[in-house]
Amino acid sequence: MLYHVLAVGDVVSEPGLRQLERHLRPLQKLKNISFTVVNGENAAAVGLLPEHAQRIYDAGADVVTLGNHTFGKQQIAPYLDDVAWLLRPANFTGRAPGRGCGIYDLGAVRIRVVNLIGRCGLSWGADNPFTTVDKLLGEGEADFTLVDFHAEATSEKLAMGYYLDGRVSALWGTHTHVPTADERVYPKGTGYITDLGMTGAVESVLGIEPWQSVETFLGGLPGRYKTPQGPAKLQGAVFTLDSTTGLCVDVERVDIR
Repeated sequence: MLYHVLAVGDVVSEPGLRQLERHLRPLQKLKNISFTVVNGENAAAVGLLPEHAQRIYDAGADVVTLGNHTFGKQQIAPYLDDVAWLLRPANFTGRAPGRGCGIYDLGAVRIRVVNLIGRCGLSWGADNPFTTVDKLLGEGEADFTLVDFHAEATSEKLAMGYYLDGRVSALWGTHTHVPTADERVYPKGTGYITDLGMTGAVESVLGIEPWQSVETFLGGLPGRYKTPQGPAKLQGAVFTLDSTTGLCVDVERVDIR
C-alpha cells in the first residue's frame, strides 16, 4: 500500500505560521497525506515558544522537528520533555531536554521520525549524526523511517543520503530556507531532497526583512530580526512510500503561495 508523507520546510515567524494554518489542511487533502512533519525551529524567528509549537500541531502537523535554534527561547525546554510529537536533534548532548526520535502509530503502520543536526559549519559541539542515527535505527520497530537532517553543508546532507540509502524511507534537509531542485529516489530506495525551503514571507531574506539583511552586509549593526509583511509561501516535499518495502517510490516538491 502507498502512503503519502508531507515534509514542510522551516516555519518562519508569524507569516509562516499563518500560511501553515491557512494552507496545510487543504494541501493534505489534495495530496492524500497520511503523515506530516513540520520543522518549526524559526516560528518565533529564533526558536519557538510552546504556543507556537501548539499552533503548528493544531494546523495539522503530526510531528514538529527543530534544529540549531531549538533553545532560542528557553521556555520551550520543559515542553520538550512533556510532548511526544515535538522533537529536537537527537545528536545534541545527553544533557539536553527532550528527545530526538519517536515512533508514531497510524494503526496500519508505524512511523519512526528522527531529527538530526549537522556539524559542518553549524553545530560542531553535537555528537556525530552518522553514528547517532545508527543507534536509533536499532531501537524499536517501525514500517517507515523519516529523517529531518537540519544541516548547513550540502555535502554533509548528500553524504547522509548515501549512508542511509536503503535503510530509511526518506531523508530531507532543513535549515538553509532555500528549496533545492534535486529531489530524487536514491538507488536503494530512499527518498531524498537536500533542502525543503521555508514557510514564511516571500519578499524576505530567509524570512527576515530584506533591508535589515542588506544593512548587515553593508556593515551596519545587527539587531533583532524584523519580520516582513506581505505574501507568504509554504514549501516542502511529498514522499510516496510503499509499505511492502518500507521505501520510497516518488518525491514531489511543493510550493504553495
